[in-house]
Amino acid sequence: MEKKSVAVLGLGQFGRSLAESLYELGMDVLVADQDEQLIADFADKSTVAVRCDLSEEDEIKALSLHNMDIVIVAMSTDLAASILCVSVAKELGVPFVLAKASTPRRATILRRVGADRIIDPEKDSGVRTARVLASPNILEFFDVDENLCLIEMPVQKEWVGRSLKELDLRRRRSLNVIAVRHASFPWIFVDPEHPFSEEETLLVALEKKELHAVQ
Repeated sequence: MEKKSVAVLGLGQFGRSLAESLYELGMDVLVADQDEQLIADFADKSTVAVRCDLSEEDEIKALSLHNMDIVIVAMSTDLAASILCVSVAKELGVPFVLAKASTPRRATILRRVGADRIIDPEKDSGVRTARVLASPNILEFFDVDENLCLIEMPVQKEWVGRSLKELDLRRRRSLNVIAVRHASFPWIFVDPEHPFSEEETLLVALEKKELHAVQ
């Protein structure tokens, strides 16, 4: 898996959880916040920790966000700072910017200034979001308990034209395929003889220790 560079701007509860999870997953993580104590706490939980006033354009630009694959704007209360961070990140050419928004109105505003995806902290935990960001093969991640999880994943190129029976994913890769969906159609149970297509998405149950199989 290609190692990604991610900047997490704002170390509230969600930002801290997300940054720490991404770092544990082996990503290069830059964190920025105005709180000196939070930055000190993240010295060994991130690749780079920078004290920064995220309401000041010059300070945001000094973070060298143009080197990042992903920028996550994780502030919860300062909408003006969130707008500025999203705008600067997109102007600097960051390919993917996520922004935290607690209301539909804020989500609409942040999309208009360039956010590629909105994070709702009531629905998305930091750990779940980190799992999705860390692997292109995980579209959605759902905790079942401390051992099991469910993921949505695209059909891999080498699986196209082959059936579940042929692939024997449960034995070979510990992946228990529960259902399949074509494009925007509803989920259906998998016919073991059905040949997969590249337009399909799979719902898979697996133990968390086996997540490396889809990284």
